[in-house]
Amino acid sequence: MIYLGVDGGGTKTAFVLINDTGEVLARHESATCYYLSVGIEAARNVVLNGISETCHRAGITPDDISFTFLGLPAYGEVSADIPRLDALPQPLLSAEHYRCHNDMICGWAASLGCRDGINVVSGTGSIAYGEHHGRSARCGGWGELFSDEGSAYWIGCQALNLFSRMSDGRLQKDLFYDLIHEKYPCSSDLDICDLVFNQWKGDRGKIASLAPIACEAAVAGDRQTRAIFFQAAKELALMVDTLRGLLEYGADESVRVSYTGGVFKCGDVILEAFAYELSRFNGNYHISLPEYHPSLGAAIYAAKLNGHPLSEQALAKLSFGGCNEQ
Repeated sequence: MIYLGVDGGGTKTAFVLINDTGEVLARHESATCYYLSVGIEAARNVVLNGISETCHRAGITPDDISFTFLGLPAYGEVSADIPRLDALPQPLLSAEHYRCHNDMICGWAASLGCRDGINVVSGTGSIAYGEHHGRSARCGGWGELFSDEGSAYWIGCQALNLFSRMSDGRLQKDLFYDLIHEKYPCSSDLDICDLVFNQWKGDRGKIASLAPIACEAAVAGDRQTRAIFFQAAKELALMVDTLRGLLEYGADESVRVSYTGGVFKCGDVILEAFAYELSRFNGNYHISLPEYHPSLGAAIYAAKLNGHPLSEQALAKLSFGGCNEQ
């Protein structure tokens, strides 16, 4: 059997084909399918072209795919749009051979191997999702305008605020201020407004790209940017602890927790803070490294939806083959 996983994100969409023995048959990566940003037709083109290209690389046709799971950004957040999102893979895939849902499931399935527990995502946006004894729940992920706390976009916005305060004297200038000038040379600090509002037009992906610069400053000892990551960790830990209650974990029951998304590539500056914030709650949390890349999670979930979950041997092979992709 052959399974296709599609992991849609705020800045890119990843496609991966696997078989039931744990072999990766083909991969493809393209632009975002975040339809609230690019529009439904652009999202459809990304999905259809991506399926076609991935199948071409594997030397198969879409009809050869046993089941597909498509994790789509913002799926389910506008009820009226669900039928249109569900139709995105047509006519390449027949309705009985695929399912669409929110991309948060890709991160959960990947990080925990479709086992009970909670996964928190901090990429361009942020969200947490978990499953426990047949129950499922999500927390966060209400969008960048008033939510997505702890995400790269949120960190980027906080970093821009920090730069403005450093510039006009409300805060002391530190390494982050210098790094922004190195990355975006300008004759006046106010030109940052032109960059963000006119050149970037407030694009969430471009604002999120400031998070690695903030991370660089934080790792190097800039205490004010470190404070941003500490607050991000606090927000992400709160999502996890809230889900613990929603999923009805017992008071003494251990909860497996994992994570996905580019913000966690900042390493200890976010991970140690995240672990510390979780420890402040009363829950018994066990944090583990993500087991698979999110796109593999989508394919693993496709096998589960098809009624033929991958064997431990197949999962082990996927883990070995995908270990360099985290």
